[in-house]
Amino acid sequence: MGFLEELRLQRWDDHRYYHHSRINQALHLFSACCFLTAYALLLVSPAAAAVIGWLLAMTSRQMGHFFFEPRGYDPVNDATHEHKEEIKVGYNLFRKVILMSLWAASPLFLYLDPGCFGLLAPHRDAAGYIVNLGILWLALGILAIVFRVVQLYFKVNLQTGLVWATKILTDPFHDFWLYRKSPLYLLKGELYDQRLREAVLRHG
Repeated sequence: MGFLEELRLQRWDDHRYYHHSRINQALHLFSACCFLTAYALLLVSPAAAAVIGWLLAMTSRQMGHFFFEPRGYDPVNDATHEHKEEIKVGYNLFRKVILMSLWAASPLFLYLDPGCFGLLAPHRDAAGYIVNLGILWLALGILAIVFRVVQLYFKVNLQTGLVWATKILTDPFHDFWLYRKSPLYLLKGELYDQRLREAVLRHG
């Protein structure tokens, strides 16, 4: 399987397995907008980009998965929740709990160790603390991607890991286009994607 073909497959599996809820899709749309804003700020203010990326984009994105996405048997894909979690290429819910716990604990860690093991210049005021926290969150995001790529390299192969990293980094663009109409469906009272079953049948 070529790189682009595997990228399309990972995107399709992510959509059909983990985005049944229109609320989840709408939250992914909001998350995508926040991530795109963070991307625009990345070269200007990496710390601000990381704060937006984690505080707004990541929290809204994961709220959709944790609180609104069904976790029972999936009749659309004929799969149990446990099976989907087991075959998940990226971060499944268990891995996300660990990642989000590290993120939530990092402000306290930075408060207790302002120099972050000597890697940062200790903050002198609240503004400096927020800047350092943004840098710490940016490093956490990069490490989370690198860590999973290495895991996938040993578990599957390097291409799968690099494809997943490419998918993660380009998800904001893809999600914006894919879920741009989700708020309209919600306004019509559609809580779950009624077209997903037809799409799964078309893809085989």
